[in-house]
Amino acid sequence: MSAVLKPDPAPLVRLRDLKVTFATRDRTVHAVNGVDLDLAAGEVLCILGESGSGKSVTLRALMKLLPKFARVSGGIEVAGKDVNAMSERQLANFRGTDVAMVFQEPMTALDPVFTIGRQIAETVQRHEGASRSVANARALELLELVQIPSAKRRLDAYPHELSGGLRQRAMIAVALACRPKLLLADEPTTALDATVQIQVLLLLRELQERLDMGVIFVTHDLGVAGEIADRVAVMYAGRVVEEGPVAGLMAGPLHPYAQGLLGATVHAGLRGQRLTTIPGAPPTLEMAPTDCAFSPRCPHVREDCLQRVPPLTSPVPGRQARCVLVGDGA
Repeated sequence: MSAVLKPDPAPLVRLRDLKVTFATRDRTVHAVNGVDLDLAAGEVLCILGESGSGKSVTLRALMKLLPKFARVSGGIEVAGKDVNAMSERQLANFRGTDVAMVFQEPMTALDPVFTIGRQIAETVQRHEGASRSVANARALELLELVQIPSAKRRLDAYPHELSGGLRQRAMIAVALACRPKLLLADEPTTALDATVQIQVLLLLRELQERLDMGVIFVTHDLGVAGEIADRVAVMYAGRVVEEGPVAGLMAGPLHPYAQGLLGATVHAGLRGQRLTTIPGAPPTLEMAPTDCAFSPRCPHVREDCLQRVPPLTSPVPGRQARCVLVGDGA
């Protein structure tokens, strides 16, 4: 008797041909140019790339937080729900329960006129219909969960009374208030010093495993990705140019841009050596690229790089790269 094969579970996040364009009276910017990504439940995906590569725009599109003048096309599904088809009322319930975000700068994300405890409790009351006493107890539990010292006293603190590291932990507590299935983290450690940064990264990984959340973590730092990610997607000029398990990418990146990022990463073994840099600057994206957008900066550029946008090629199982050299097996 043959075994019955169970179908693979649907991904927690499914992006298909996501495109985002910002059109104003003066100019048009093609910020995201056809992103396809999946995220499994309980998985951590890091999106890597320089400023302007489309990382944060992709994240905000998942929560439909882009400004009114942004034009969004393509498929966006989170937990089986079509985000593009949601009304404002449905979005208000979707944000916080299905998906939550930890922003880069908590001082602009947290309300300066309300205490930390009040902001967490209000989230619980809004989404779960809890009483004030239950919500306050949950707020205390969350501050303890994110390892804020003297948590009971911090409930009555305002954001400006906390250090940068404690504010970021409070921001994480707000995001986790209603136990979301998906947590989006937009460079949450960039403004922190190195010691606090590693503490926050380890905390996020611990909470992700304990709560079994899916996490999409945006960063420009390969070292950060190595600490927290299961899988990495490298973005350049609004497209994913390489994707695969973090260990494989760290051991041997396939795309020349990913190779450049790895070469420009500071680590202990570089003491006394000159740091490698990627020449040139990212494109302005006033026109959607019709060839390899990295070709003006690539040390391996050749004629067919300028003919079309290279497709994502999978030279080995589980890894993809958007490069004609990879497609040729070079």
